[in-house]
Amino acid sequence: MTRVYSGIAVGLVAFLLAAMAFLIFPGVPQLIARLTNSGDVFADCRTSVVAGAAAAIGGPFTLMDHNGQLVSEADVITGPTLVYFGYSYCPDVCPLDNARNAEAVDLLKAKGLDVRPVFVSVDPDRDTPAVMGEFVSYMHPDMIGLTGTADQIKAAAKAYKVYYRKVTEEEHYLVDHSTFTYLMAPEHGFLEFYKRAQTPQEVAQSVACYASKL
Repeated sequence: MTRVYSGIAVGLVAFLLAAMAFLIFPGVPQLIARLTNSGDVFADCRTSVVAGAAAAIGGPFTLMDHNGQLVSEADVITGPTLVYFGYSYCPDVCPLDNARNAEAVDLLKAKGLDVRPVFVSVDPDRDTPAVMGEFVSYMHPDMIGLTGTADQIKAAAKAYKVYYRKVTEEEHYLVDHSTFTYLMAPEHGFLEFYKRAQTPQEVAQSVACYASKL
């Protein structure tokens, strides 16, 4: 019994030391990512272990762009691409996140890197191509807005592991949804994801690292 307790104590101490390392040494997650993704050309760019799971996020889709044209993932993801799922009637989160992505794209353009921002609707009932066109034109001249039928959007969201749910059935309803931005690239698929708290500068720095290896 004493040995069991000793083993538990050792495991607990190891866990606490690992947790402290993550808090004290910012480079620890990157180190683990490199070790986990040995042989990965993007290992130096990855900021999380999850980012190495390239096969888990993304995939084929057929949606309608803000010009009313049916497009596939191959038409949209022709280079480094920042993909965000939300909806145009979103009162706060979506405009802020898309504005952050747009600013990151401009920072990258100043470095000579072309990165495309993409906004995918999870609100097919209200987000027509015209509505999406108005939204993306306000955000960034290079941003592509995508919408589609309920089934098309459901399939795209499922491929990207995106959660969304209409809160009520009222006229002015809201939609709960996940808020990650995904960095995608042709032939490589999913490369990295960015959280809401990350700044345009942080996103641009990360994307630049990946773009330099494409």
